[in-house]
Amino acid sequence: MRVIRVHTFAVVMVAPPPTPENEPELVVSARPIESFDDYYQRDYRSLVGLAFVITGDHGTAEDLVQDALTVAHRNWDKVSRYDKPDAWVRRVLVNRSTSRFRRLASETKATLRLRQEPERPVMPTETNLEVWNAVRALPKRQAQVIALYYWDDQSLAQIAEILECGAETVKTHLKRARQSLATTLGPGYLDTTEGRAEQ
Repeated sequence: MRVIRVHTFAVVMVAPPPTPENEPELVVSARPIESFDDYYQRDYRSLVGLAFVITGDHGTAEDLVQDALTVAHRNWDKVSRYDKPDAWVRRVLVNRSTSRFRRLASETKATLRLRQEPERPVMPTETNLEVWNAVRALPKRQAQVIALYYWDDQSLAQIAEILECGAETVKTHLKRARQSLATTLGPGYLDTTEGRAEQ
């Protein structure tokens, strides 16, 4: 309760304005509200790149981004007032990618039971593709942290917010992922990835 003194004799107790029960704390923002069209133009290419390095497939990446942006558009009145709407969209994208991987894994197992086909070998033409193929072979959370950190240039704190976990957990995933990638790709890999300062 706030206390307001009237003259020198009376004291009036005034309650603060009520907060809606279901209103998230992040909604309050003093910055200008960005339109969905402006956000789409600003962040679309970056989102597709992030989805691609997570999934390894352009079509799947575009589908995931469209799904995430559809959810964002549907809720833009609320999302646009968050302090970091782009982090919210990335959280949706990462969660959708995890769900999609699980569904595809189940579908693949069922298909293989019905028809055995030889796997087509993947022949990357660029070192970059070899690196991201190795990243996608990591446990999902480690792969997501690597993608957000190196591809999307997110800080450790931002990744923790996107993945809804602690910063120390992100550091652990990042460390384990680097160790695995160094084993898979050779010690030269660390020469390029260790160059980025952790934030």
